[in-house]
Amino acid sequence: MWSGATGVQPNVMPEAIPLPRLRDLPVDARGQALGLSSAQIETLRGGLSLEQADHMVENVIGLFGLPLGVAQHFVVNGREITAVPMVIEEASVIAACSYAAKLARASGGFTAGSSPPIMIGQLQVLDTPDLEAARARLIAEADALIAWLNHDNPATRSRHARAIGIETRALDGPPPMLIVHVLYDCGDAMGANLINTACEALAPRVAQLTEGRVNLRILSNLSDRRMAWATCTIRADLLAARADNAIPAAEIVARIVEASRFAELDPYRAATHNKGIMNGVDAVVIATGNDWRAVEAGAHAYAARDGRYTALATWRANESGDLVGRIELPLAVGIVGGATRVHPTAQLALSLLGVKTARELAEIIACVGLAQNFAAIRALAMEGIQQGHMALHARQVAIAAGASGEDIERIAAQLVAERNVRLERARALLNRDASPLA
Repeated sequence: MWSGATGVQPNVMPEAIPLPRLRDLPVDARGQALGLSSAQIETLRGGLSLEQADHMVENVIGLFGLPLGVAQHFVVNGREITAVPMVIEEASVIAACSYAAKLARASGGFTAGSSPPIMIGQLQVLDTPDLEAARARLIAEADALIAWLNHDNPATRSRHARAIGIETRALDGPPPMLIVHVLYDCGDAMGANLINTACEALAPRVAQLTEGRVNLRILSNLSDRRMAWATCTIRADLLAARADNAIPAAEIVARIVEASRFAELDPYRAATHNKGIMNGVDAVVIATGNDWRAVEAGAHAYAARDGRYTALATWRANESGDLVGRIELPLAVGIVGGATRVHPTAQLALSLLGVKTARELAEIIACVGLAQNFAAIRALAMEGIQQGHMALHARQVAIAAGASGEDIERIAAQLVAERNVRLERARALLNRDASPLA
């Protein structure tokens, strides 16, 4: 997969576009700093209307909001991406991605690539009197079936996607069954609706050809023909500087490589390793109106493709002693159709990213997953995950205790200083400050 990367790693960091320090600005000023129009800023404040939501899902009674933030400092295939929109409720993820991207850009940023957007539809055929004869008839008629889907059947004709192949697999069972795969190039769409329609349309023809009974007819979320991958280099001297040079650069690199190997060899560690990756991946998938559940299912199934669950991202030292990370995972995402077509915030998120194709979106998402993985694994191998997470988590604890306004930051700072980020302590601080005797 790696040889097909669409970009070339730059030898030097591209000239930086001045990036505003969004965390230093009030919320109202951040959209302006990113160059958003007044209408776009209003979309971010209101987002989806109740009326729009009522047309998207059933029995709507309200809206459920999550924070939408942006990660910064990403350079992907030589292109500066000013803001990567991320929807997530977990503290530290956006900051961690931004930090990792900032380190990676010193070596030219991320190189990313993707395969053509091929998705798989499946038909389950049972009760065939002769599996091998049924397979032979299907393969013989494959070209005619593909032509029928693309040209002769009104329900499956599309300007943006096309059937490109039919494959078969025999499963021993019980019961024995023949699985028919319909391969679709989905273009810039995720493609689920079209593929499901195609499977339904083909079912009677497949049943006739196989002399069997078609049961399930649905796409597969193990989209291993629709891959995205990314790589980056993190300079060892920058890692040492981050640690105030208290730990030699070579030791830091070695610790991260050891942590990577742990995830590659042990499924218990790999599950948490990959969960951190999906913190970044899912946040962008949700922000752009794509199906994060499908992406999650495909990623975890791919991680276990060889019969043992393993890491989606790996880290090694190169000849210069720097750290090189690689990630590869299925990413079935689109920029047309579905929620991306009707959700105004998803449309704005795609506009912020400036992507022109679904493959470009997938490549950026892979970079975000790799960035989040680096930030997490570096923290684990160095000071432990809680130290960096504590300050951001303390704000949530302060809010849960009832703090508001300036009290949030003040109480959060006290909790961190005491290294006691607990709800009971936050309440005690808030009650003490509210007391007339305080």
